[in-house]
Amino acid sequence: MIDPEHALSISRQAEELEISRSTVYYQPRPVSDADLFLMRRIDELHMNYPFAGSRMLRDMLSLQGLEVGRRHVRSLMRRMGIETLYRKPNTSKATPGHKIYPYLLRGLAITRPNQVWSTDITYIPMARGFVYLAAVVDWFSRCVLAWRLSVTMDTSFCIEALDQAIEKHGRRSSTPIRDRSSRAKPLPGG
Repeated sequence: MIDPEHALSISRQAEELEISRSTVYYQPRPVSDADLFLMRRIDELHMNYPFAGSRMLRDMLSLQGLEVGRRHVRSLMRRMGIETLYRKPNTSKATPGHKIYPYLLRGLAITRPNQVWSTDITYIPMARGFVYLAAVVDWFSRCVLAWRLSVTMDTSFCIEALDQAIEKHGRRSSTPIRDRSSRAKPLPGG
C-alpha cells in the first residue's frame, strides 16, 4: 500500500490513504515465551472454568505460582479471543419496530395430551463453541416429543424436529402420548 520509493513522501501517502503514519512504521513483535506459557495455562483454566473472568484467572494462576496482573490476563484473553461465559443483560428485550404477536392460548384450558405443542431453541456451551438444541414439547404431558442438535443456528434442524414430532405423535399417530394424569394415584379419603 505504502511505497517508500514513490515520489510522494510517506507522510503524504498515509494522508491520502487516511491512515495514521505511525501504522506505516509499526513492526509487530513476536509473542514472548513467558506469554505463550501464560496463554496456554489461561486456555486450560478457561476450558475447566468458562465462567472465570480475568480476576478469577489471575487468582488461579497465583495459586499455581504464576504472579501476573489482572490487566495482563485480560489482554492475553483478548488476544486469544476468550470471553467469560455469563448471562448477558436484556436478552429478551424486544426490538422496537418488530411485530408483537398475540398470545393465542389465553383462557384455553389444556386438558388432554396432543392438544398444544410448543417448541424452543437453546444453546449448550461446549469446549469450543456451542451446540444448539431444538425441542418439541407437549404442554399437557410435558413430554419431549422430538429434539435435534445442530452446530449451526439454521432452520433445518428445527424443521426436522417438528417433522419427527408430527410423524410420531401427529393427529393420526399410532403411538399416542402417554397421559401422566392417568398414572396419578387417588388422594386418601377421596
